[in-house]
Amino acid sequence: MARSALLNVMVDAARKAGRSLTRDFGEVENLQVSHKGPADFVSAADRKAEQIVREELAKARPTWGFLGEEGGATEGSDPSHRWIVDPLDGTTNFLHGIPIFAVSIALERNGQLVAGVIYNPVMDELYVAERGSGAFMNDRRLRVAARHDLKACVIGTGIPFIGHGDHPLFMRRMGAVMGEVAGIRRCGAAAIDLAWVASGRLDGFWEQPLNPWDMAAGIVLIREAGGFVSDLDGRDRIFETGGIVAGNENVHRRLHALLAGA
Repeated sequence: MARSALLNVMVDAARKAGRSLTRDFGEVENLQVSHKGPADFVSAADRKAEQIVREELAKARPTWGFLGEEGGATEGSDPSHRWIVDPLDGTTNFLHGIPIFAVSIALERNGQLVAGVIYNPVMDELYVAERGSGAFMNDRRLRVAARHDLKACVIGTGIPFIGHGDHPLFMRRMGAVMGEVAGIRRCGAAAIDLAWVASGRLDGFWEQPLNPWDMAAGIVLIREAGGFVSDLDGRDRIFETGGIVAGNENVHRRLHALLAGA
């Protein structure tokens, strides 16, 4: 695929951060046996990756704003553009040596998401999308899965952990969905889950709560792959509510109905 200059900037930043994470990931197994444990190391790897992304993007667009998981929000002199970045989505996977994690970079223009990049450096899978230009993985055009019968669908989700999220509500939603689908998967990295919806590996996805940097790039990918994305109320207030439902038109509609009923 022919990429725009802007998308090339995002790809270069994601690949550079991904190389840093891959090197650090190789050290995690050794750290598992230390008394200190790998948590501090992973936190440093996370911050280093965000710094790499921030510096690479700032070289190309120094006046644009930046919202990152680690460093928070930085206002730019150009208020119409903002980068939204998760330098290491899937931190717990990374911490445990599970090779499912990603760098996620999105661009917001005048409040609208217009481009997204998600890169899993271990699998060397690069997902890119730009508004109006389609979605791709390693230059292969993506389309969401065409399945319509939920009984044939595999749905992704995120399971809340200790001190995080509404556990009773999640269990009601899980109960409503699990009896209607072929399977439910929890990969541990929302950015990758959303990229997998765009690529058709997953037929649908839901999760709440999430942060903008978890979802932004994936939203662009799914929409450019022909999919539908909303919050759990069926509206486009995804960042405000922190909830997301995604799939093809039919799966999105039926999955939303099941979740709303719970």
